[in-house]
Amino acid sequence: MIVVGAGVVGLTCAVRLLEAGHRVDVVARDLPHETTSVVAAAIWYPYLAQPRDRVLAWAAHGREVLTALAAHEPGSGVTVRPGTELRREPADTPWWAEAVAAYRRAAVVPEGYAVGWELAVPVVEMPVHLAWLAGRVQDLGGTLTRLNLGGLPPASEAVVVDCSGLGARLLAADRSVVPVAGQVAVVEQVEESRVERWLLAEDDAGPIYVVPRSRDVVVGGTEDHGAWSRTPSPATAASLLARARALVPELAGARVLRHRVGLRPARPEVRVERDPRRPDVVHCYGHGGAGVTLAWGCAEEVSALVGPAGRHAGPAGSAGPASART
Repeated sequence: MIVVGAGVVGLTCAVRLLEAGHRVDVVARDLPHETTSVVAAAIWYPYLAQPRDRVLAWAAHGREVLTALAAHEPGSGVTVRPGTELRREPADTPWWAEAVAAYRRAAVVPEGYAVGWELAVPVVEMPVHLAWLAGRVQDLGGTLTRLNLGGLPPASEAVVVDCSGLGARLLAADRSVVPVAGQVAVVEQVEESRVERWLLAEDDAGPIYVVPRSRDVVVGGTEDHGAWSRTPSPATAASLLARARALVPELAGARVLRHRVGLRPARPEVRVERDPRRPDVVHCYGHGGAGVTLAWGCAEEVSALVGPAGRHAGPAGSAGPASART
């Protein structure tokens, strides 16, 4: 079996398929730490992904698996952190309510916001998590190879799982996949005023988020549909930091470590299905800003679409840690 793509979705699908007993070779133009996934703030949140019913089901499963990894796999780069989402419009319940275990209404919200929702969700340090996933692939007997494809591998006895993200514009001839650029600033954690809680909000300039990690804090972010440039804008960076500091004063003295831009692979709907013209191909792409959130749920569905390991599968890998099989 061939998995095309080595971002968080491709690697997660590879792990699930290996655990199911398939032989898996991951091929990709970009290795894990060169992908859009490594730029992500990577907080669990179903963002820029449709359709809602399928997304919430995938997200709920992803939250369960990531929470289990945080508890049992310290090397996975996953922690569960409390935080608040601020909304400018009043609501009785958040739209994502059915995908979470518990949440509560914030007692106090900043001026300009109508409601806040407090909850604890997984936060994933992507450089660590991608390395952990790649290690799981190798430990389970899979391979990871850099390969610049001009199209999906030709029809053969091997199943192809297409997790190519924006590459699906070429590899799957799917022009409905478009980039949504997101710029972030990574700042240091200041020990005297550590940021421990995440914050998601929106103001007149767009989305704003503050996501703390063990050694740094990711501040974002923009939502520029159709933008292909990965070059950070100094003006945008200054705006992001000023808006974030207004909501999280602890950031005031934090030194900026770097600026990054990632291109989220957005699509009208996340595509997880067998190709109707090529039954040997299973597609899994178009996750928008929710790759980390949806990866484990989508990987479970990909595994079901592929089916049990048969005569073309190699030796079964180990079942993997119980924490990763929630």
